[in-house]
Amino acid sequence: MTQIQAFEFNPFAENTYVVWDETRECVIFDPGCYFKEEEVLLRNFIEEHQLKPVRLINTHCHLDHVFGNQFVSKTWGLDLEIHEGELPVLERFTVVCQTYNIPINAPQPAATRFLNEGQWVEFGHSRLEVLFTPGHSPASISFYCKESGFLVAGDVLFLESIGRTDLPGGDFDTLINSIRTKLFVLPGETLVYPGHGPATTIRHEMEYNPFL
Repeated sequence: MTQIQAFEFNPFAENTYVVWDETRECVIFDPGCYFKEEEVLLRNFIEEHQLKPVRLINTHCHLDHVFGNQFVSKTWGLDLEIHEGELPVLERFTVVCQTYNIPINAPQPAATRFLNEGQWVEFGHSRLEVLFTPGHSPASISFYCKESGFLVAGDVLFLESIGRTDLPGGDFDTLINSIRTKLFVLPGETLVYPGHGPATTIRHEMEYNPFL
């Protein structure tokens, strides 16, 4: 059975996820670890649970979701995987850090593998479906595990809220369309693990999300 563990990292309170199954192979989504103690926490969890990281994936490339890319890539020898449409966002990492007056903790590794809708993220005995869900960012992608009933949603959908659309490449109508056509077609009991804040369900958001 596929399992998931969340970590809240960096000053933006970003959610990093480790997803694994009985084979102990795991995927690290959106490593936001900025401080050394956050890197230690992530590494200790993986070592204590005897996990083997095999993939490093960003749902999108805003700075709070990519701070730990270099650490994860170097520590476990992983290539970075994103949607190709997020390349301009990743390439602006340094400029955005300077804009926010945030010291750069590490340079970004190059993305060497690109994920598109309809593909599957496979590891161990698990498969996650790639969903194209732009709007918060130009080419955000979400990951649906049908067997275990959960979705890694990035900053697309939150508990009774949605991702902001005022950043470069964001668009409100595009985001709403992504949620309605890609996420709200999933089973109501699907657990949604967002990029910030607590988990929710598709049914709860369909009934109570004021934006939808």
